[in-house]
Amino acid sequence: MFRPKLLLTSLAALALGACAPSDPQAVTSAAIASQVILPTYSRWVDADRQLAISALSYCQGKSDLETARADFLHAQKAWAELQPLLIGPLAEGNRAWQIQFWPDKKNLVGRQVEQLVTAQPQISADALSKSSVVVQGLSAYEYILFDADIDMANAEQKARYCPLLVAIGERQKALAEDILSSWNSNDGMLAQLSKFPNQRYADSHEAIAELLRVQVTALDSLKKKLGTPLGRGTKGVPQPFQAEAWRSKASLSSLQASLASAQTVWAGVDNKGLRGLLPKEQKPLADKIDAAYAESNRQLAALKPPLGDLLASEEGRQQLNAFYDSLNVVHRLHEGELAKALGIQLGFNANDGD
Repeated sequence: MFRPKLLLTSLAALALGACAPSDPQAVTSAAIASQVILPTYSRWVDADRQLAISALSYCQGKSDLETARADFLHAQKAWAELQPLLIGPLAEGNRAWQIQFWPDKKNLVGRQVEQLVTAQPQISADALSKSSVVVQGLSAYEYILFDADIDMANAEQKARYCPLLVAIGERQKALAEDILSSWNSNDGMLAQLSKFPNQRYADSHEAIAELLRVQVTALDSLKKKLGTPLGRGTKGVPQPFQAEAWRSKASLSSLQASLASAQTVWAGVDNKGLRGLLPKEQKPLADKIDAAYAESNRQLAALKPPLGDLLASEEGRQQLNAFYDSLNVVHRLHEGELAKALGIQLGFNANDGD
């Protein structure tokens, strides 16, 4: 059985050892891959393995609803941490939507879950993998455990939804293990971000450029995940049901996990992040980005969740708008001054056209 934790230290050492010290961008790329991204993917796999165990345990009556919900929230947090690190296989082939379907503007999750449990009452993980992405992931799992119209304390309702719950747990576990395995393969992302040239990157500068592009897209996504329910695209009319993980009231904690993860790419471990690539004369820019992250974290810490309650009051909306503005500063600094300082042309943003 593949055990990522046992391999993590040796893989990190191998990745860092593959870089010539004369190439700081190669060292930084390898460090971010092995010290930031890979451990986050490993935590995600662990959380999804627990989710699969949890669904089965709950549906067999061996654990309670509170425990099942806590395990979901753990998996949701692990996924939120991963969202700023979508580089490689997870960014391809619509896989992110297989993990979480957002935004759900027309309640497709609720409607398609109901259709599926009626059409395939004993669905398996294999059959689920051939179904719509809307019902394969955390959004559908959350709907079953948290939606106000579903009473999982009722034996009949529990029997109706449990096969799908178990199938989603297995599906997410298999998907996560497959992604991590491809990361660790001989020519996988860990290797490609660590030794140059390779089939993906002609040199280390290309790798750093993609890491920054992913970072900029992630920060833009954070703004969307706050701005959409805040009504910034609907003339200020709040859209609470457009928030990520609104049923479980995990919207703000998910934002917090994603922001912390994005900041780790910037700061790195042992200063081997994007920040460390800035020369001494760019210290004012590094300080400015540090201060922008600190302000965003301060604004977020001041918010009293859940998000829905904040959206319901004028004062709460003002606080959320201030937090949004702080995120925008972080995003613009990465997109503009940091990209320029690192000599990177960003070009296409994965969120363009959304």
